Amino acid sequence: MPHFKYGYQGIDENTARAQLYNVDVSWKQLTAVCHAIVGMDAEVATVYLEKVKNMEMAVRFVKHCKYMGHRRELGGARGRYPQKAAGYVLQVLKNAVANAGSKGILSPVVIHASATYQSKYPRMQSKGRRSRGDYETSRIEMVVGEMAIVQEEKVKEEKKEVAKVIAKKEIKTEKMIEKKAEKVEAEGKKAEKKEDKK
Repeated sequence: MPHFKYGYQGIDENTARAQLYNVDVSWKQLTAVCHAIVGMDAEVATVYLEKVKNMEMAVRFVKHCKYMGHRRELGGARGRYPQKAAGYVLQVLKNAVANAGSKGILSPVVIHASATYQSKYPRMQSKGRRSRGDYETSRIEMVVGEMAIVQEEKVKEEKKEVAKVIAKKEIKTEKMIEKKAEKVEAEGKKAEKKEDKK
């Protein structure tokens, strides 16, 4: 059986992982479902996915939603009910929770969940006018861990955002200093020209 490397790099003893490949679902729908459960407690995510399967709750789509309808339960945001995708993500979540239980993680939280495009198989129509309809598959990966790890990651992300803001401010201040220096030089040159004319 093939084995794929995980995109998440923070795997250690306090985390558990699971993956599923060759999934016959659009990776766009799987990505939206995975994005919705990141940061949730495993039990809460399980209930959420069960409701999506039963069309009791919609999933918000941020990308690939040009002609998608707006949902009242999402506060007017665009979304739909990807039942098949929710079922596969729920399957991966249960596997990850089982692996976490074997490691002694009592209350796992979804740290990372993502879906990617895996492969494409060419397929021709069996009869009638010959037309090609390729068979595409996706891959799901999920990592669960303790709440402390999630908090550490949030702190790291906040530090990165703060560093970006500081870098932007420093660039702005440098540009302002350069502009002021150019103005001072221009004024000095003008004053020299006036003195030369006199």
